[in-house]
Amino acid sequence: MFFEVFAVGAAFVLGLAVKPLGLPPLVGFLAAGFLINALGPSVGMPASTGPILDYLANLGVLILLFTVGLKLKLKQIGEPHVVGSALLHFALSVALFTPVARAFFTDDWTVALLVGIGLAFSSTVLAAKMLESKREMGNFHGRAAIGILIVQDIIALVVLAVFSGKVPGPWALLVFATPVLRPVLHRILDLAGHDEVLVLAGLALTFVIGGYGFEIIGLKGEIGALVMGLLLSNHPRASELSNSLWSLKEVFLVGFFLSIGMAGLPDWTALWFAVVMGVLLPVKGVLFFFLLIAFRLRARTAFLSALSLTAYSEFGLIVAAGIPAAQEFLVPLAIAVSLSFLVAAPLNRAAHPLFERFEAWLQGFERATRHPDEQPTDLGDADTLIFGMGRTGTATYEELKADGFRPVGLDADTYKAAAHAGAGRNVVFADAEDSNFWNSVNLGRIRAAVLAMDDLEAKLIAARMLRKKGFQGPIVSHALHEDHVDLIKDAGASQTYLTMQEAGRSLAHHAVEATQG
Repeated sequence: MFFEVFAVGAAFVLGLAVKPLGLPPLVGFLAAGFLINALGPSVGMPASTGPILDYLANLGVLILLFTVGLKLKLKQIGEPHVVGSALLHFALSVALFTPVARAFFTDDWTVALLVGIGLAFSSTVLAAKMLESKREMGNFHGRAAIGILIVQDIIALVVLAVFSGKVPGPWALLVFATPVLRPVLHRILDLAGHDEVLVLAGLALTFVIGGYGFEIIGLKGEIGALVMGLLLSNHPRASELSNSLWSLKEVFLVGFFLSIGMAGLPDWTALWFAVVMGVLLPVKGVLFFFLLIAFRLRARTAFLSALSLTAYSEFGLIVAAGIPAAQEFLVPLAIAVSLSFLVAAPLNRAAHPLFERFEAWLQGFERATRHPDEQPTDLGDADTLIFGMGRTGTATYEELKADGFRPVGLDADTYKAAAHAGAGRNVVFADAEDSNFWNSVNLGRIRAAVLAMDDLEAKLIAARMLRKKGFQGPIVSHALHEDHVDLIKDAGASQTYLTMQEAGRSLAHHAVEATQG
């Protein structure tokens, strides 16, 4: 029992210790893994710890990929800037990293190629967690990054199949029949309700049908979990299902990051290799930036997407572990991945301020053409602005329209904006955190603004920019937590209401009306 207490305590203490430094807890969990590895015998680490932790880590990755799939649309994976950037970046990265790996470890070009391939991928776990923590998974740059990561994961599965000698058999072709499961899966979700059965339904779809089911037909469980999520992504309760799995996913992913740290202790060659890979890490991001620019994306989208993808991938470790010839390089790769997390995590947290600082210079690389992520400059005859068109924003829109106002909704999710427009609402794609939107938009007819998005940082930026643009009308916002109220007001909001508190007042109002009626 002492070891379990030590392991949990080390993860908690180090995860907590890095937060004041602006680093995500996962960096602390990586450090805890190395500490446990170093002190294992002295703290009574059982021999079965590694396999058990690897098993828990695999469950965490499966749940993560399932929840990522819930937030995706199938057509976004096939978009030119996603497929083109992923394939070109992979080829260029392999050409760069393979000679470096050969110089450090081996004269065998095949083995060096495998290490180069492992370094060519970007971290799905880190990117998804950082985008999720900032609530940017549905934004244009978030969808672009996740789409590229999915293409990379597919490439990794092909590489693993070819070099491990386990080429998928004819049964793997059944993957193309998975769309016929969609009505059944949707019906399961309809019947699951809103309690613990919903959680169990999500786990069954992730582990049984997605994970084990795909392994039976000769494919990796990771891609199965992702496909299950994709098949449910257009279900009305996809977001609720994702939220219900949140805590489980977080707990299992602690095991994932601990397992990376426990992969082994490095020697000097491994450390020097990790340092060189750390120096080369910016090249990974720069390549993504210019490739996305080449596919006509704006500088801001290209920069934020590239920054999300600037970390070596834990999937490279999975590839190395599954190929006998590359297993001896697992520890150097693990150190390089860990170091890239240390560099990439704080950069991603400061992504928006970094772009604002270098915006003028970065925009000089944009192509002179219409961009697929173009944002509106004219809001038409609208007199009320609503930022964020989720449930709160949609209810606000309908109420204002019923009262005779002419609202326009803005949302950073292109698919959500298109769905609202298809339903007859005046909703357009725009990102409140995009300085280019604020530089060009005309607010002359707007009388009031409502901040209905969940992300605090987005609310603060929108309120500040509205006032900076000279907007004098009321800015009304909701707040999820009491300590957010003063921050939003200080940013420029006229009135801020606690969401749950207002829901309680509304219920009381309805109760009074019912008793009087």
